[in-house]
Amino acid sequence: MSRIDRPTKIAIVDDHALFREGLREILEGQDDLVVVGEAGTSSGALQLVAEMRPDILLLDVEIPGDAAAHTVSRARAMSPATQVIILSMYDGPHLLRPLLAAGIRGYLLKTVHRHELVSAIRSVHHEPDRIVLAVSQESLTQMESTPAEVLTSKEREVLELVAQAYSNRQIATRLNTTEATVKRHLRNIFVKLGAASRIDAVNRAIDSSLITVSGPAVRNPTTTPPYPSLGL
Repeated sequence: MSRIDRPTKIAIVDDHALFREGLREILEGQDDLVVVGEAGTSSGALQLVAEMRPDILLLDVEIPGDAAAHTVSRARAMSPATQVIILSMYDGPHLLRPLLAAGIRGYLLKTVHRHELVSAIRSVHHEPDRIVLAVSQESLTQMESTPAEVLTSKEREVLELVAQAYSNRQIATRLNTTEATVKRHLRNIFVKLGAASRIDAVNRAIDSSLITVSGPAVRNPTTTPPYPSLGL
């Protein structure tokens, strides 16, 4: 059976079992689609990709574990033929940018109708050059903004101090704020940059010229302990 003739293999990754069950019911009602596995975490997603090599990976943007962009990059490296479609409750350019850079082929809001989801899967699978974005016009317009606008001035300030190996407590003291506020800024930074750790966020920001560092930046993982997922 050729790739075109056989059913499209789909893996579903979302931490809500009821949502996964609903997706499975919708997709398996189509003769040309088959669900080959489900998972609820980023590590589970990668295990599914390694074992099943699905044609399409439907990935929730907020899965527990690594940031979605990091999971996308690893999945694509592991199985280049697997195309990733993100499912999200959120409509914003700060999410789209890192995910598109990681290689997603679709970004759909969870408010789409079932026929839109099925159509997007078929388009991505059968049309190699197509990217399907079901987002607002405002988000697409903001996608054209300059890279520096990805982070707020306060987020850039926090990240520049992180790059100089300051702890959250030290950053809070220097900026005359609280550790909780620093952690909130870091969470936003991780999401916007699709970063999986403090070091990853610093590296991505420096490489994209989003921050400048007056002293030597912490770019070597051996000099600063790793922070898994959104660990702050």
